[in-house]
Amino acid sequence: MDTLKLCEANDVPLTPITFLKRASECYPNRTSIIYGKTRFTWPQTYDRCCRLAASLLSLNITRNDVVSILAPNVPAMYEMHFSVPMTGAVLNPINTRLDAKTIAIILRHAEPKILFVDYEFAPLIQEVLRLLSTDESQPHPRIIFINEIDSTTNPSSKELDYEGLIRKGEPTASLSASMFLVHNEHDPISLNYTSGTTADPKGVVVSHRGAYLSALSLIIGWQMGIFPVYLWTLPMFHCNGWTLPWSVAARGGTNVCIRHVTAREIYKNIELHGVTHMSCVPTVFRFLLEGDRTNQSTKSLPVQVLTGGSSPPAVLIKKVERLGFHVMHGYGLTEATGPVLFCEWQDEWNKLPEHQQMELQQRQGVRNLTLADVDVKNTKTLESVPRDGKTMGEIVIKGSILMKGYLKNPKATSEAFKHGWLNTGDIGVIHPDGYVEIKDRSKDIIISGGENISSIEVEKVLYMHQQVLEAAVVAMPHPLWGETPCAFVVLKNGEEGLVTNEGDLIKYCRENMPHFMCPRKVVFFQELPKNSNGKILKSKLRDIAKALVVKEDDAGSKKVHQRSVEHVISRL
Repeated sequence: MDTLKLCEANDVPLTPITFLKRASECYPNRTSIIYGKTRFTWPQTYDRCCRLAASLLSLNITRNDVVSILAPNVPAMYEMHFSVPMTGAVLNPINTRLDAKTIAIILRHAEPKILFVDYEFAPLIQEVLRLLSTDESQPHPRIIFINEIDSTTNPSSKELDYEGLIRKGEPTASLSASMFLVHNEHDPISLNYTSGTTADPKGVVVSHRGAYLSALSLIIGWQMGIFPVYLWTLPMFHCNGWTLPWSVAARGGTNVCIRHVTAREIYKNIELHGVTHMSCVPTVFRFLLEGDRTNQSTKSLPVQVLTGGSSPPAVLIKKVERLGFHVMHGYGLTEATGPVLFCEWQDEWNKLPEHQQMELQQRQGVRNLTLADVDVKNTKTLESVPRDGKTMGEIVIKGSILMKGYLKNPKATSEAFKHGWLNTGDIGVIHPDGYVEIKDRSKDIIISGGENISSIEVEKVLYMHQQVLEAAVVAMPHPLWGETPCAFVVLKNGEEGLVTNEGDLIKYCRENMPHFMCPRKVVFFQELPKNSNGKILKSKLRDIAKALVVKEDDAGSKKVHQRSVEHVISRL
């Protein structure tokens, strides 16, 4: 058998861009994109992507060049997930919620040849360019604006625009065919930057092979059938939309693009287009709960929702499912290309009481089929923790779907991959049935009198209170125990009066969890601080909590005094 050799026929590099060509051939009459009044079929999307790729090649874009895009979930963002890698170049989707300073840092680091900018962000990019102009050490990217498809704005003859590139692109048959043949499946397909809330963002390099495997594993793990109607509530700039641009194409589905994610837009598009699937971070659940879903009776099947990014408590999942959604919990990170764990539902769980089902549903789950292994290890001994659902350790993963590494940062790459695993920094447990459950980020564990307190466990109890809309728990100083939990809470609209003071909520916690885990202080906010991906900024809350201390002369009681907390809040 050793004499058998690989050849052109049986050794084709894996890449998800081939899903576009297949969709255009297998589903010629299926709608690929819906955006307002705009409709495209898969052959039309294929043609647009080929034309854009041809134009990019004419602008001297070549293998491993970086092409950046700053845009919301509009058709251009979707199309560029195919057209840019079709040239051999690397897509760099930039978080639209970042400020000009951070975007400038990303552009200096990524060194893109071209930056596509949606018209909505023209003022932001002007500030970015002003910051870049102070650095003459490297060339600035060429700016190409993206206007609405039906826009009547006519760019000047010297100015390139997105739709103009599509009109001018002239791909020959041979050129179109070559666009889907990548040089090496380990070549980069995308450059995705971490949120960078505590330091400069790191550039995660994703390979064609990793994206291909991740896109297919999501289809299997989420049990996505043929012809899904997928609503784009998850930003495509976030981990390439968890690789779903490629997954939806593989299934011949319909992408419903929306510029702004609001409850009204979500519910309107669900009813108009028969949405079957959507993904989101738990923050979007708040939109759904505060919105008003009318005509719910017209939807015979629930909308399948894949959520991740942070751990939603069981009570929050239950509230959302009552609105006509079915939630599946997943787990992933930018360095893992997309979701790597799925909370696969077991048939025998249907016989359990509802509260037990909800507890099972909020676990992160088991590894997908393309992840080689997952484990939870003791951070000191590096040994696997017992599968008892109690002993905590760091979640580590390995497999071909993981990133190639951090761009221009070998030290961080080596640190992330030390001991032969990708070290996630997430603290969790493994249950006897093999399901993984996150308990906290390593930096969010509260150590009180030598006891480890999971902030997530405290938050779960707070979310069970009928007046609590959002909750986050961090450590605050304690003169006797070192640290103690501090809760930051957002109440439901118009219900502030029902919880007269923090004592009511602390009493509720003491009735529902061990006393040492109970918050010693509750701070009420109108809105919790969040990062550009919608995750609660616990680092900001920790800064506030540092200004809150239990009085040393009364440490046995739960009296807390405030030390210039107003000043800290004013800086957020």
